[in-house]
Amino acid sequence: MTDERLAWLSATEMSQGYAARDFSPTEVHDAVQSVIARREPTLNAFWQHDAVASKAAAGESAQRWADGAARGPLDGVPVTLKENIARRGVPMPAGNAGVTPVEPTQNAPITDRLEEAGAIILGSTVMPDWGMLSSGVSSRHGITRSPLNPAWTTGGSSSGAGAAAAGGYGPLHVGTDIGGSIRLPGTWLGLATLKPSDGRVPLDNPYLGRAAGPLTRTIDDAAALMRVISQPDPRDWASLPPLESDWQTTGFDPCRARVAVLADAGCGIPTDTQVRQAIDNAADAFREAGATVVRLDPWMTPELLADLDLFWRARSYVDFAALDESARSRVLPFIQRWVTSAKDTPGTRLMECYGSINRIRERTVAATQPFDVVLSPVAPMAAFPAEWPMPWGETDEGMAHIGFTAPYNMSGQPAATVNAGFTDDGRPIGLQLSGRRFDDVGALAAASWYEQHRPAGATVDWRSYDS
Repeated sequence: MTDERLAWLSATEMSQGYAARDFSPTEVHDAVQSVIARREPTLNAFWQHDAVASKAAAGESAQRWADGAARGPLDGVPVTLKENIARRGVPMPAGNAGVTPVEPTQNAPITDRLEEAGAIILGSTVMPDWGMLSSGVSSRHGITRSPLNPAWTTGGSSSGAGAAAAGGYGPLHVGTDIGGSIRLPGTWLGLATLKPSDGRVPLDNPYLGRAAGPLTRTIDDAAALMRVISQPDPRDWASLPPLESDWQTTGFDPCRARVAVLADAGCGIPTDTQVRQAIDNAADAFREAGATVVRLDPWMTPELLADLDLFWRARSYVDFAALDESARSRVLPFIQRWVTSAKDTPGTRLMECYGSINRIRERTVAATQPFDVVLSPVAPMAAFPAEWPMPWGETDEGMAHIGFTAPYNMSGQPAATVNAGFTDDGRPIGLQLSGRRFDDVGALAAASWYEQHRPAGATVDWRSYDS
């Protein structure tokens, strides 16, 4: 009989168990596959589920551990990759029914690093159309649902990665983020995540604001995954030099820390009262531990956020316009409306939008530079219905929910998330902890400290939802 408890172990616990021969990668793989078989019909996290290939890889890993030749602590640990992270021969439809999927001829750097480390790639997880929704609604894949409550959204666009992480599909999951797509599933599923510094994780398709990083159940697992996927790769012309740190998350001392709290994004939807209270409670924990805590005035404006939204609409319209009429009709109607609103945008207006993006970058760095960490909500609201493409349903409110997250994509700063509490009806509330430029380890260390010192009632027991 498969012991499904193995599926819920952390990556560290798995590698320790392998080393002690308490259990094998094959047993863990079987446990994870048992959870997937039972929950996937409801959650809908996978685009490509490679159970046969991953079973074979688990067997090879088990032999390496038996021979004392493991490739490192992630050898035999299950992992998933978002569908827009290339895996050789696996089609990439970008969550979109109107797109002819690209079939990559080589792996992305992330995929290569994980295979070299011996991690067991279970498959590719879903995303919404072109990754431009903060939900699990996709014209190609249907609806991806929260493991905490199928009526709730997973968030997006790393919807499948979030569902897999919270659903017990192993400990490690990789998503991508250009405005909150890792951190929004993080907050609405209670996960530990990191949107790394721009260039920290090498990509095969780098562009403005894009990052790839972990969605996990613990900060230590996020660090363990970063240790592997952040290794340099010359294919990414925008990647950073190697990080000298070993991704240790124990270095945060609140008594020596300057901490800022941003409760008002300055744009978009006002912060819900219960969300604000959870962030205030987290700030109190830092203050009571000896940190210097100050309130930070918002630096974003509605105009800056609107310009970022228009820039993205026009960019996606280029992709939409390249499709034939039949293909366009298959794109999610919400995305059709969103992109076509920008079809007549003149080049001069787009240059103004680009200038606004640079102002966001400038203002974000200037406002946060004096502080070791900035605390804020991840989103101004808790999880919404799974069927809604955006937090407000089908209406067009632009990007009114990403005023806390998008600035750090534009500035390139790292931003971690960890659960900080729940609404009265049990929906998770995420705390965002952003660090100075390039200080990914510092952001994770602050998140790890809070993870260990938050109230017991702020901890998510994901397995308790698996019934």
